[in-house]
Amino acid sequence: MDSHVIVVTSGKGGVGKTTTTANLAAALARMGKKVVAIDGDVGLRNLDVIMGLENRIVYTLIDAIDGACRLRQALIKDKRLENLFMIPTAQSKTKDSVSAEQMVAVCDELRADFDYIIVDSPAGIEAGFKNAAAGVDEALVVTTPEVSAVRDADRIIGLLESMEKSPIRLIVNRIRPHMMEKGDMLGVADVLDILAIDLIGMVPEDESVVKSANAGEPLTISSDSPAARAFKNIAARLVGDNIPFMPVDSTSGNGNLFGRLKRVFGL
Repeated sequence: MDSHVIVVTSGKGGVGKTTTTANLAAALARMGKKVVAIDGDVGLRNLDVIMGLENRIVYTLIDAIDGACRLRQALIKDKRLENLFMIPTAQSKTKDSVSAEQMVAVCDELRADFDYIIVDSPAGIEAGFKNAAAGVDEALVVTTPEVSAVRDADRIIGLLESMEKSPIRLIVNRIRPHMMEKGDMLGVADVLDILAIDLIGMVPEDESVVKSANAGEPLTISSDSPAARAFKNIAARLVGDNIPFMPVDSTSGNGNLFGRLKRVFGL
């Protein structure tokens, strides 16, 4: 099977990385792809909660790595979507409980059975991120249009490039068009100008995201909210469809805010 092994990562926490992982996994499964989402954030697992699978955990990624079970036994099949699976991680372990070599072995074992393997990595640039990303080929970097988030995303992109992951594509999350129009939030064009990687998706701020996370049901399973449509469009682009971007941003170069962004990067 010609698998795509993708890490979803971010420079800082709280930008929607895990929500993105869950929604893309569900969207791809709805498109007929066989998908497994792996929680690579050891010690801070949340992917099982976002996907509504926390009550079905028997074994974790750490159990499989430690030899307490086979990797297949750690797979949780989502009852709502035939092609969707998840591998949870442990809450009581530290991020160095999984080595880079072990993650490579896990991803390689899954390649034969899945079209898409999506790894939700820890935020930041520490060893936990590097280990979680070791076995992947491609990367999706999630950021919000905030100066601090963009700066941290830039550091993650540099690390991914040094690890020779390709392609590395950008998702700009929690976009508020009215703030962009007033110059109170960076425009997507500004973010792209600084980060210089290809854009694969723009997700608007949408209160249904919080509701779906609390309910344990990814938006892309049944919702048609603006964020759900955005995540579905990203999934379609991942499989190679030519989907136009939704018109959420027509601004760039937002005066003092963009000037501050350039100063932060020393440009």
